[in-house]
Amino acid sequence: MLNKPRQKNFVKNPIIGTKYTIAVSSAKGGVGKSTFASNFALALKNLGCKVGLLDADIYGPSLPKLFNIKEKPESDGQFLKPIMKYGIQCMSIGFLTDEKTPMIWRGPMVTSAIKTFTQKVAWKDLDFIVIDMPPGTGDTQLTFSQEVKMDGVIIISTPQELALQDVQRGIKMFDKLGIKIIGLIDNMSFFKGDDGKKYSIFGEGGVKKTAEEFGKDLLGQIPINPEIGKQGDEGTPIVESLPDHDISKIYLDLANKVKKTYFEDQ
Repeated sequence: MLNKPRQKNFVKNPIIGTKYTIAVSSAKGGVGKSTFASNFALALKNLGCKVGLLDADIYGPSLPKLFNIKEKPESDGQFLKPIMKYGIQCMSIGFLTDEKTPMIWRGPMVTSAIKTFTQKVAWKDLDFIVIDMPPGTGDTQLTFSQEVKMDGVIIISTPQELALQDVQRGIKMFDKLGIKIIGLIDNMSFFKGDDGKKYSIFGEGGVKKTAEEFGKDLLGQIPINPEIGKQGDEGTPIVESLPDHDISKIYLDLANKVKKTYFEDQ
């Protein structure tokens, strides 16, 4: 009788210089994931945490625009030094390439870039590193899930069914890979008009229904507000530029909830 081959025990390593790793993901593009990640990181900073923000979207990096970062990171020949902006340690492939240059890379090159960002960046004394994941369920997600100790993932979606179909695939992927899903965010949940009424532009209740179906927490709702896009386009995310805005308070409450509920020793 043949002996069964032994399975390799892969040890996931934390990103050096960090304590907790939180991924922000959605298998669907265009749902506001990068905007959420940047404002969530700033909200954690406003709670007194030391925070890093890693833009892991190799094909469509958003951090240079959202944080208005134009300079390139310094290097000592072995490690890249994160760029500090708004009190956040930042890294993105967009810091290393021209803004209009397309990343025409195959999977192995993407995997190599991700390993550089997780193993060759001099992150320093971070309580949290927030990873802005790319859309989809491909090489980047698998590389992080298999090699990096992620302490949890926050999944972003709009309420419409088209977005939720892909989000459900993402939930199943993280469950299959054994990554804890902290909860779901109902983004662009509604628009509140000048008349005080709420208008559900992308539908209503879809994210809550999906959370219940998969046994996940619904962390909260973020409404549509013109200032979110405006401040992001100007490179000054709303939590940083308008800390007393109602949207900023929502982000602060979400960050406080995640920190207290899932990272009690912080």
